[in-house]
Amino acid sequence: MSDTTCVIAGGGPAGAMLGLLLARAGIDVTLLEKHDDFLRDFRGDTIHPSTLQVLDELGLMGEFRRLPFHALPYLAVSTGDGMIPLADFRKLPGKYQEIAMVPQWEFLNMITTAAAEYPGFRLVMRAEAYDVIRDGAAVRGVRYREDGREREIRAALTVAADGRSSTLRRAVGFEPRELGAPMDVAWFRLDRADGDPVEMFLRPGVGVGMVAINRRDYWQLAYLIPKGGYEELKAAGIERFRATVKELLPFTRPDHLTFDDVSVLTVAVNRLSRWHLPGFLVIGDAAHAMSPIGGVGINLAVQDAVAAANLLAGPMARAERRRRPVLDPVPDSLLARVQWRRMYPTMATQFLQLRIQNQVIARVLSGEDYVSGFGDALQAVPDPAKALAGRVIGLGFLPEHVRSHQVDKRAVTVDTLQ
Repeated sequence: MSDTTCVIAGGGPAGAMLGLLLARAGIDVTLLEKHDDFLRDFRGDTIHPSTLQVLDELGLMGEFRRLPFHALPYLAVSTGDGMIPLADFRKLPGKYQEIAMVPQWEFLNMITTAAAEYPGFRLVMRAEAYDVIRDGAAVRGVRYREDGREREIRAALTVAADGRSSTLRRAVGFEPRELGAPMDVAWFRLDRADGDPVEMFLRPGVGVGMVAINRRDYWQLAYLIPKGGYEELKAAGIERFRATVKELLPFTRPDHLTFDDVSVLTVAVNRLSRWHLPGFLVIGDAAHAMSPIGGVGINLAVQDAVAAANLLAGPMARAERRRRPVLDPVPDSLLARVQWRRMYPTMATQFLQLRIQNQVIARVLSGEDYVSGFGDALQAVPDPAKALAGRVIGLGFLPEHVRSHQVDKRAVTVDTLQ
């Protein structure tokens, strides 16, 4: 058994960013990631201006600019007669007026590499947290498996950042409230060619819709289907699937596309009513699963991490300086402040996502001939409204800024706990 001040389950955007921020503040933190690397496709890859500002405040924009990314100054909708900008980032306040499309594994490698420069940070790969250590009402750490071995680590704070199917959330009996989603998403990729569009855009059809994301040398494509409709899509056959893709996106070349190339995302929109217990906090997708609409999930997760570090780093650092053999659990009243701060932007964002899902996407997927007047309606949207949409998507309802202090670095990387 080992001890630490904070143990974080889940090496996604929320867990990795919180690990960096706490280590940066001089706190002993261990990040557990169940896979042996971060290389997984079709994860959230949209780095919004709010997150770019956080990276700037951390001094990481130089490293970020060396990653392979594609900048998008606006989001657009294609009606078949051209692109219509829908959310415009070009007039946002601050330094950053674009969305950066970057593979999430590149982003996570950058964050954890930066965290490893601090002496208190430990990243443990192939470590799957499966239960918490309880002490009455408090949580005192986690139980996890590392390469088939059962291990425990005790901590003053245990953070569940283990995604929308969170194991630790379930271990403490937390159940999210499901808010509903009318669609699932079939993800796949096709090669790009010279002369293809450069925008990221939505292309609605009748009974189907597609989102096209420019990844420089290929298209990352989201094929929107009615909830639970993937088996019906497969039953209709690959030729019909290819034909629909070609009809919606005439510039693509789906001739060799097969269902083996497709990954299905079961879309969920939900949130917890309670994110915390003494010594235990839930953040990111584990606290609130977001619709893929607007690509905001990764950025809300990062904002959760920044808010948590801003509120917790000072008290935790002071407690660590008074270190006893095992630190007392972080008080529930302190952890409640994290939820209180982040609940409003979570609820406001989900409210808008649900409106779009129910009033636009559900109508498209129902087979209603909704598309014919769609372009005219979008053309009538005034520029100030597009700028407001860009602000809501790009910055969110409550953008966070890094306020936790920084300790001296020492280049130490610990890959496994001894």
